[in-house]
Amino acid sequence: MTTTPILILGGKGKTGRRVAAQLDARGIPYRLASRSSEQRFDWYDESTWSPTIAGTDTAYLAPPVGPTGLAQAGRFIKQAADEGLRRVVLLSGRGVGSPGRDFAVYDGQLDLEHAVQASGADWTIVQPAWFAQGFSEDFLRYHVLGGEIRVSAGTGGEAWIDTNDVGDVMTEALLNEAYTGQIIAISGPRPLTMTEVAEALTAATGRPIGYVDLQPEDHVKELIGDGLVQEDAEAVRDLFAVIRNHRSEYVSDGVERVLGRQPRDFADWAQETATTGIWAD
Repeated sequence: MTTTPILILGGKGKTGRRVAAQLDARGIPYRLASRSSEQRFDWYDESTWSPTIAGTDTAYLAPPVGPTGLAQAGRFIKQAADEGLRRVVLLSGRGVGSPGRDFAVYDGQLDLEHAVQASGADWTIVQPAWFAQGFSEDFLRYHVLGGEIRVSAGTGGEAWIDTNDVGDVMTEALLNEAYTGQIIAISGPRPLTMTEVAEALTAATGRPIGYVDLQPEDHVKELIGDGLVQEDAEAVRDLFAVIRNHRSEYVSDGVERVLGRQPRDFADWAQETATTGIWAD
């Protein structure tokens, strides 16, 4: 196990916060790195990289969204390994490198995986399904509050995963070098279509929530209208296209393999999350 603080890149994000909480609970030192941290870190400002890398030999890397951000993350990991990073755990995406993932965002994720594997550092790559917390901690929360989930997922299914399960797996991968050199795919226990997601959220919140299946280019326009730049909006469209094309309708056993238990079901997650008031008027 490392004796220096574990570096968490993306420490304020959905997974990074949970990794930090797990390390806190175990009394393991870590250092968060972001644009607002004491030691400022910015994926797009390479002058912040070396000071962030200094004094650590293990990192959790949650990269930015979109081809440009993924390319920056690839450059960062090469520099970090050259400057002494010994071990990295990468947050990637389920199905990266599989046939049919013919979109720029998947090309970028695959390139980043290859950069991590070629960096010279010990590595573990974790590939989760879509996060359930996208409906409570990200832009889809506003869809739930508005009563309509407006995305271009068609009738395809996704095995949505509780981000707490992701954080638990990531922490084990960081602390247990037995996972070195492994790609670990993780998901929830069953695929759900967006219509079934809306039904689960309706049952949890007690108010009607529907699903509006957008055409992909209409989805891009709505995302841009919500404030995303074109590149990131197209990356989100491409991720939903994998669901739309029925390429995510399978279960991955990584949670059970790493943690020795079943992942949490989306409906159970929604019921508990509703009690926090996150979807209250």
